[in-house]
Amino acid sequence: MNKNLATLVLMAVLSSCSEIPVNNEQETSQAEISINDFVLDEITVAELNEAYKNGTYTAEQVVKLYLGRIEALNKKGPRLNAVISVNPDAVAIAGALDQERQETGPRGPMHGIPILLKDNIDTKDNMPTTAGSIALKDNYAKEDSPLAASLREAGAIIIGKANLSEWANFRSTNSSSGWSGMGGQTRNPYLLTANTCGSSSGSGAAAAANMAAVTVGTETDGSVVCPAAYNGIVGIKPTVGLVSRTGIIPIAATQDTAGPMTRTVADAAYLLTAMVSQNAEDPATLSQPDVKVAYEDHLKADGLSGKRIGVIRSPFRMHDDLPEIFNENIEAMKAHGAVIIDDLEFGSREGIGKNEGTVLDYEFKHYLNEYLKNTPDAVETRTLEELIAFNIEHADEEMPYFKQEIFLDSQEKGPLTDQEYLEAAQGNQPAMQKVIDDLMDAHNLDLIVLPSRNPANSQDVINGDHPSGGGTSSYAAVSGYPSITVPMGYIHELPVSLSFIGRAYSEAMMIEAAYAFENATKVRRKPKFLPYVYE
Repeated sequence: MNKNLATLVLMAVLSSCSEIPVNNEQETSQAEISINDFVLDEITVAELNEAYKNGTYTAEQVVKLYLGRIEALNKKGPRLNAVISVNPDAVAIAGALDQERQETGPRGPMHGIPILLKDNIDTKDNMPTTAGSIALKDNYAKEDSPLAASLREAGAIIIGKANLSEWANFRSTNSSSGWSGMGGQTRNPYLLTANTCGSSSGSGAAAAANMAAVTVGTETDGSVVCPAAYNGIVGIKPTVGLVSRTGIIPIAATQDTAGPMTRTVADAAYLLTAMVSQNAEDPATLSQPDVKVAYEDHLKADGLSGKRIGVIRSPFRMHDDLPEIFNENIEAMKAHGAVIIDDLEFGSREGIGKNEGTVLDYEFKHYLNEYLKNTPDAVETRTLEELIAFNIEHADEEMPYFKQEIFLDSQEKGPLTDQEYLEAAQGNQPAMQKVIDDLMDAHNLDLIVLPSRNPANSQDVINGDHPSGGGTSSYAAVSGYPSITVPMGYIHELPVSLSFIGRAYSEAMMIEAAYAFENATKVRRKPKFLPYVYE
């Protein structure tokens, strides 16, 4: 935070006890934050900027409304459990940014935009970074992660931390997506008994339920794509290295990345521009293209026109209703100028899945131990081995439903110089890149499109997740290539989505196609918080 803004924040803190009326006429009230009739429902980044410009709202008013929305939905009403903590300084920060806007103008389109970050992203403030684990309840970061710093520099207001599958769903082979010791079980706002998927469960549910303007998730394999699909929102899994991972509690440097999770493609584009970050501590970021991209410049109504898009339908097992929905959306792309090359299949990925598991086990132990040793002194668990012991000691809180099989497997792995790791790494990311490159080269493709997931299965903390089939995230995840997930329809009130995949650093092209597709189909609708879908 720069000195001028810090001064403004202090001034705002001193005066924050007074309420600022919306439109100078009405106070923020419970009616405005009711479950089904929220005054900011579905508002976009562009619409918030227009409201700030014409004086309809201030950032301080908007932050208060979103904090009220969180209060109404998180532990009350539908009890979404989508947010672990809220920023006690958010209102003051918003007030300071309002004053800055008046004095010098906005920094850019993210100025004054309230955002929720997944609770594995370090922020230097009065919120701990926990990964959902009680073991890290005192992990108040010494510094902002480069990602958080980049968002603050753009003027975004971090209003809270979103719940997640504990340890980014890398603790147990029998876990329930969206459950953490710190946050409890995240619930799907479309159908409260449905799975939220993970690990960015809270980010997905919160974005869908209008608990913030935009949210940020992280992905190693499917943790943006799947919760975006299950919660009916847009998710971007960027090229590995486009967004710095320093200060994000890790799984694997080979595949980890943070990504936007939003209600529209346009909002994801604005957010991604602000998220791009680079630092020497994350060597992957040093391979970014020299020319920085303003992704919002690629929101083109004709973004599908002329693009050669390969369609993948198999070997994924699709729900009975999904093929028809997918086919209708492929026809919509064709009608808007896309050149469709249909019924393609990826080449063999034999052995890649096993190699991925080995790579993640090795890298998790190595990079988590590196992260933990730099946490504040108040954090008593300094290694993976100590976390395992902590979970056993606090089993009633940390392991009431499922155990820590992945932790135990990872702890058994040696250093990253082991031959087993080196061989698996060679047969993992490079092998998957070849699978994608060969298909795209053979058909001269710009992008690949495929169904993201079947509709959400039921949530089950006792038996763990029951995969609904059709998961396609591994192709982009293992290769390190980007993908974008966009809603394409509904099955029995549950959203279903499709995903575009491209080559490294092709986010701008994907955004063009996704934006045009979204505007051609306009299928997203806000959730109803249904307790069931049948009588």
